[in-house]
Amino acid sequence: MTEVEKVEQEAPAGEVARGAGFAVAPGTAKRPGVLVAMPFDRALLARFKETFPTARWRRKLRRWFVPGTTAEQRADAWIAREISALDAYGDDKGRDAYAFEPLESPYLAAETDALLVRTPYSRSVVDTLRTIPFAAWAPEIRAWRVPWRSYEALKEVWSVIEEAAAANEPAARRARREAARDPAAEAERRRRRHPVPRGDPPPLGVAVEVAEAGIVVFEALDDAPIAEADALAHYPAIAAPGPLVWGWWRIPTFGEIAEAVPAAAPDAPGRGWWPATRAGLEERLRRLRETARAQETRARRAAAKADAESRDSRGS
Repeated sequence: MTEVEKVEQEAPAGEVARGAGFAVAPGTAKRPGVLVAMPFDRALLARFKETFPTARWRRKLRRWFVPGTTAEQRADAWIAREISALDAYGDDKGRDAYAFEPLESPYLAAETDALLVRTPYSRSVVDTLRTIPFAAWAPEIRAWRVPWRSYEALKEVWSVIEEAAAANEPAARRARREAARDPAAEAERRRRRHPVPRGDPPPLGVAVEVAEAGIVVFEALDDAPIAEADALAHYPAIAAPGPLVWGWWRIPTFGEIAEAVPAAAPDAPGRGWWPATRAGLEERLRRLRETARAQETRARRAAAKADAESRDSRGS
C-alpha cells in the first residue's frame, strides 16, 4: 500500500475539503473539537501551532486535533486566512508570469482581478477550461473567468483552446459545411426519418440520440422493412443485424430535454440510436436556444417594421 493510499484509507469520517489541501473533520461527543489536515510546510505549521497552541498531532490519522466546542469555527477562520494569503501570492505570481510572457490572442483579455476567455462555443474549449483550477463560467459577461493564480495552467492548454475556438468561428464552420455539402444527404435529412432495427426500436415520445441528427424524439415507426438501398447509404453508422424500418422523428421541446435522464455514454451506437447523453442534450439545448433567440429577433424586427409602416400610413 502506498503512502497516498494509506492516508486516503485513514481519512476520518465526515471530513470536508476546504480547498488548497486543507480539510476539516469533526471530533466526537466525548472529545469535542476538529481534525485538521493541511499541506506540509514548515512556515505554515509554525503559524498553525502559534494560533492553536493546544493542538495535538494524531499520528495514526495524520491530522492535527484542535480541541474545543468552537474549534471548527476557529479552524475555518484560520484556514480562510491562509487560503486568502496563498491566493494573493499566487495571483501576484501569475501577473508576473503574464508580464514576462503574455498570451496574445483575440480570445483572451487581461483584467485586474482575472483573465477573461471568450470564444465561439466549442465542447473542446469547455472541457479544457474545466480542467483549469478555479476557472469558472461568468454568465453575466458570457465569458470564462480564470484567476491570475491559474495563468500557468491556462498557458499549458492555451494552444488547444485557441485551435478549437478558431475552428468554431462562424466563417470556419460555414466553410466546412460548404466543403461537406451533399445535396442528396441534405434532402434525406429534411425528411426527418432514420433507420432503426425493427426488433430493437427506440421508445416513442422520449428524447434519444442518433448519429446524424443528435437528440430527437421519434413519433412513429413503419411496419415494412426499408426497401430503398440508396437511402441507407446516408446512414453509414448503422451496423445492426436484422431488418431495418424507418423511424420518423422531430426536434424535442425544452421540456422534453429537461425531463431526459442523461446516459453516461452511447450503449449501442451501431443500432442507429441510443439513450441521450449529457453532451448530446447540452448541444441540442444550445441549438434550441439559438433558434429561440433568432425567432425572437425576427419577431421584434417584424413588429418594428409593422409599427413603422402603421405610423407612416397614419401620417400620410
